[in-house]
Amino acid sequence: MEQPDNTALRTALWWALHVQTDDKPHIIEDEIGLRLINPTDDWKERPDMKYTKRLRASVVARARFIEDLAKEQIAKGIKQYVLLGSRLDSFAQRNAEIASKIEIYEIDQSNTLNWKKEKLIENGYSLPKNLHFVPVDFETSSGWKELLKKDFKIEEKTFISCTGVTLYLTKEAIIRTLQQFSMLSSGSIIAIAFYLPIELLDEEDRPMQGIANKGAKESGTPFVSFSQLMKLCKWPKKPV
Repeated sequence: MEQPDNTALRTALWWALHVQTDDKPHIIEDEIGLRLINPTDDWKERPDMKYTKRLRASVVARARFIEDLAKEQIAKGIKQYVLLGSRLDSFAQRNAEIASKIEIYEIDQSNTLNWKKEKLIENGYSLPKNLHFVPVDFETSSGWKELLKKDFKIEEKTFISCTGVTLYLTKEAIIRTLQQFSMLSSGSIIAIAFYLPIELLDEEDRPMQGIANKGAKESGTPFVSFSQLMKLCKWPKKPV
């Protein structure tokens, strides 16, 4: 069986760790990824789990923000939801009633999507016809073309989430992706997150980011762009 990207696994485990160890009320309730991964019993003691509480908090908060925004846009009538870098996102499984009203397009690397599909089926989750898995390597292929192959409708208003993606892409790939989605129907919404370089982080977060940078490089998925997106959009050096 193909293996998913390490960041996809780690993010899903952070979501579950939030539910199992952080105080209530939880920001987001998501343990589906944990079930799919089925890690060893000592998974909570892994260094990337045990010593990354602040980083986990930011990822969990980001997930809740995106999910609330998606639900808001769906309530306003948007019929297509595109997740760039979907990883082991479980919006479709946890929000079946809402998800049934729209077309959902999960875009990620083929190994992650293929593994996810197999594990969902193994764990008894259905794969509805409105849930589309779109394998894309943003550096070498066009996500736009792959979307259109899945009956994506350019004339429909769309909500797009892009979190934990741009830092892995070159400037050229980011520009190409933004240009493609500039062709979306008027009224479409794109929510994009990006990582700041170490020198712009709070002092307390810098050592952990340094460890994350090293780990990403060693795992074969180095961080490339950090604030390239901020520069492209001509935002101020320090976010306001």
